[in-house]
Amino acid sequence: MPSLSITVYCSSSDALDPSFFELAKELGKLIAEREYQLIYGGSAVGMMGVLAQTVKDHGGKIVGVIPEKINSHVPHLENYDDLIVTHTMHERKSIMEEKANSFIALPGGFGTLEEIIEIITLKQLQYHDKPIVILNFNGCFDHLLAHFEYLFSQAFAKPQYRALYAVVETPLQAIEYIENYIPASFDSKWYLTDSGFHEQKE
Repeated sequence: MPSLSITVYCSSSDALDPSFFELAKELGKLIAEREYQLIYGGSAVGMMGVLAQTVKDHGGKIVGVIPEKINSHVPHLENYDDLIVTHTMHERKSIMEEKANSFIALPGGFGTLEEIIEIITLKQLQYHDKPIVILNFNGCFDHLLAHFEYLFSQAFAKPQYRALYAVVETPLQAIEYIENYIPASFDSKWYLTDSGFHEQKE
């Protein structure tokens, strides 16, 4: 059983610049070489497929988690260690959260953004205390991170919550952050107004 299971969120598009697929290969090779297990979205397309196949090509273990509605429409790898087919997207995300003890977001579309926001929110609400890494390759998450800063500046979220996640630029930095992760402690997420009303900011 691998000592570490990493859920990776990333694009399922085959129409990307080749540099994104090279990024997926670099991360996949590191995951396999360090004998970690990959938990991912289950298909053989886009960065997902390249990432998973690279892990397998270098002797690593992969677990795919995919909703049945998508499962019947996408290509599959030939060598999963486990493929879990779920009824819903919600069930898929829950399994990917439960099976992993760390998370990395690579570049991706709406699904990747939704997944990384949810896993950050779950950590904020103390449903887990696992490391989360945003791999900001070529500035792909710059606009999202700028919006996070807006949330902090306008008191929609406390500045301490920058520590919920790490922002890195390379796969090696992502893996090293996970390997050296020390959980942070946070004050209450609630703001107290002058009137004494506790206002939740999510």
